[in-house]
Amino acid sequence: MNNKKPVPHIIKKKVWPERYARGWHVLAKADQITSEPQTFDYFGSRILAYRGEEDNKVNVMDAYCPHMGADLSKGCVKGNNIVCPFHAWEWGGDGVAKSIPYSKRVPPKAVIKSWPTLEKNGLLMVWNDPEGNDPIPEQEPARIDDYYSGEWTDWEINQVTINSHCRELVDNMADMAHFGPVHYTSVKSFSNVQEGHKFIQYMVGAHDILTEGDVPLTSVATYEGPAYMTTTMTGMMEDMPMTVHLLVSHIPVSTNQFHINFGVMMKKIPGVSEEENKAIVDAYTQMSLESFEQDIEIWDNKVLVDNPVLCAGDGPFFMVREWYSQFYSDVAELPESFKERKDHTTVAGPSVEETLKNMHAGVYSSKKAEEAEPA
Repeated sequence: MNNKKPVPHIIKKKVWPERYARGWHVLAKADQITSEPQTFDYFGSRILAYRGEEDNKVNVMDAYCPHMGADLSKGCVKGNNIVCPFHAWEWGGDGVAKSIPYSKRVPPKAVIKSWPTLEKNGLLMVWNDPEGNDPIPEQEPARIDDYYSGEWTDWEINQVTINSHCRELVDNMADMAHFGPVHYTSVKSFSNVQEGHKFIQYMVGAHDILTEGDVPLTSVATYEGPAYMTTTMTGMMEDMPMTVHLLVSHIPVSTNQFHINFGVMMKKIPGVSEEENKAIVDAYTQMSLESFEQDIEIWDNKVLVDNPVLCAGDGPFFMVREWYSQFYSDVAELPESFKERKDHTTVAGPSVEETLKNMHAGVYSSKKAEEAEPA
C-alpha cells in the first residue's frame, strides 16, 4: 500500500517585462482616422493618429510634446502637420518639429517618435519594434481579395478589453479541448502549422446550436505576426455553404491588459439592399460576440500559468508559445530554426479542404439530418 501523499503542483506565473511584441497591430478601421486627431493608449504609452489634410496620409506618433509635455491630440491639424495646443509648435507626421511661431530656430532634438503605418484590408495597422527597426517586408499581412471585390460587406468591428497578457489569446491557437465546454463545438479534426512569422490553426467541427446532424463547420485561423489574426469560417445556411471572415486582432494597453478588435465581414446577398446586408452582418456579429464572451469570462478570472499540467489531447501549447516568443526577442538573437515549418495534429480527421469540397458538392444537408432523426 502506497501512503505517499501527493505533492501539489505549484503554478508558476511569469512577470512580463515592459516590452511589447515586434510586429503589426491593428489600431482601428482605416476610415475611422480623419483630420481630427485621435488618442490611443497602447504599448504602455499614449499615441495619436490623424490624416493629413493635403496628402490624406495617416500619421501616427507619440502623443506628448517633448517641449513642455502637452497632449498633441488636443491640438489641431494644419496641412499635414499637427499643431501643439500649448505653444503652437508644428510637428510633421515624421515626428520632426517644422516650425515654432516665436523662434527662428528649431532645436535639433525636437523629434517625436513616429510609428510606421499600413493601410490594408480596410484596417490601419501600426508597427511596433522595441529595437526601433523598420517593418520586416515579408511580415506584411496578406491582401484579403474579398475585401476589395465589392461583393463583401465592410468590417463590422467591436472592441473588447481583456485584463491579462496578450499570450492568453494566442494560446487559443493550440487549445483544442476548450471548444467543447466553452463553445459547444465537437471537434472532428484539429491541427496546427507553424512557419516563420505565421501560425495557423485548421479545424473541422460541429456546433451543438448552429449545426445539425452531419453538417460541419470549417475554420482556418491564421496569425501573421504576433497580433494580426484573421479567420475564415464556412458553415451551411439553407443547405448552401456560407463563408465569413473574422478579425480577432489584439493590441496591448499594458503588460496586463489588451484590447481585441473583433471584426466580421460577410459576402453580400445578391438582390438585398446595403441596409439589409448590414443588418445581417450586425446580427451575425452579435451572435459571434456572445460566443466570444464565453472566452472573456474565462480570461478575466484565471491566472497566467507558465508551467501547465498538460495531458494527451490538450494541443501544442509549448509549440505556439515558443513561436510567439520570437516577437519578444531581438532579431539578431533568433535562431534559423524559427523559420522552419512545424506541423502538429491533435485530432486526426477530415481535412478542411475535403470538407469544403463536400459542402459544395451537396454532401451535407440539414434536411437529411432532420429526416434521419427518429420519430
